Amino acid sequence: MTVESTAARKPRRSAGTKSAASASTTGTKSAASKRAGAAAKKAPETGGEPELVQLLTPEGERVPDATYDPYVADITSEELRGLYRDMVLSRRFDAEATSLQRQGELGLWASMLGQEAAQIGSGRATRDDDYVFPTYREHGVAWCRGVDPTNLLGMFRGVNNGGWDPNSNNFHLYTIVIGSQTLHATGYAMGVAKDGADSAVIAYFGDGASSQGDVLEAFNFGAVYNAPVVFFCQNNQWAISEPTERQMRVPLYQRAQGFGFPGVRVDGNDVLASLAVTRWALERARSSEGPTLVEAFTYRMGAHTTSDDPTKYRADEEREAWEAKDPILRLRTYLEAANHADERFFAELEAESETLGKRVREAVRAMPDPDSLAIFEHAYADGHALVDEERAQFAAYQASFVDEGGK
Repeated sequence: MTVESTAARKPRRSAGTKSAASASTTGTKSAASKRAGAAAKKAPETGGEPELVQLLTPEGERVPDATYDPYVADITSEELRGLYRDMVLSRRFDAEATSLQRQGELGLWASMLGQEAAQIGSGRATRDDDYVFPTYREHGVAWCRGVDPTNLLGMFRGVNNGGWDPNSNNFHLYTIVIGSQTLHATGYAMGVAKDGADSAVIAYFGDGASSQGDVLEAFNFGAVYNAPVVFFCQNNQWAISEPTERQMRVPLYQRAQGFGFPGVRVDGNDVLASLAVTRWALERARSSEGPTLVEAFTYRMGAHTTSDDPTKYRADEEREAWEAKDPILRLRTYLEAANHADERFFAELEAESETLGKRVREAVRAMPDPDSLAIFEHAYADGHALVDEERAQFAAYQASFVDEGGK
């Protein structure tokens, strides 16, 4: 499934946010790492648009970058097509889940629409032995980690508390409490360092979560203990109905400075840049050079969740401007222009997308209805008379919908 788009504005890019890869020297910072910290200190805001790391413009033009090109220099045509496939199929899954919620099959859904490049690029940068701590919107990252997409839906249907074994894919269960997973990730990373393992940890969160105390505590612990953790913030510019300018006075990635580690802002609608920057950050972590904050500057095209109405607080013109920077259309334009893919590939992918949509629909509708009385089971450890009364009242209410034929 693809998304049509109009001609796009071209975000500016400069070396202001760039950081160089660091050498794998344990216990000391390399010259490249020191340059990284210095380069990431300030990126000026110009013309209403932020300076950021970009390898692929909204028009699908490949632009060189001396710092980050080495991290995608070996990418093949097949891998480029794989990134495009990942984004298309994860968007189709996301759209199907949204439709299922509207049809009453799910209680709620948090869409990732518009954030595919940030998630797929960063997700494909991880290794199998890395550990990922998501929030509740990282459906594309889950796809990259090999989690069956239908397993993501059980929690939103109310039939389980997660649906997968975190240790099977090194992908933690979704976290609803805003920002708390960053502390879990930092603690896990500290353990990785003590074990001497050659792996890294990546924690995902949003711009709104970056204002939570848990996230700032994670930054501090990660820095003080030089933990091998990457803090990956998808700045989709809206914390539900609050824009970023009401949350912070400096660009989000600059928050890393106060904790003593580098911060980088990347074009979150550019899958190549997201891949390259995350590979660089994970390499720093594995080389005992501590945390990195990656701010993926992107946009939430849809609602915060299906219980939200973004038309009440967001202008249509803003959304339309970002639709012109659609990450999927951007990569498709590049694939076609550089002869990395042909019409047969796109046609086969469209068919695969339809198959996935059908599988997701069938899987959800085959799930059992949640036990409506289970919500009363663990309100108190030893039971409570009032809860017993409420359970009986609710059971009677539910039974009132059953007709004489038992249906």
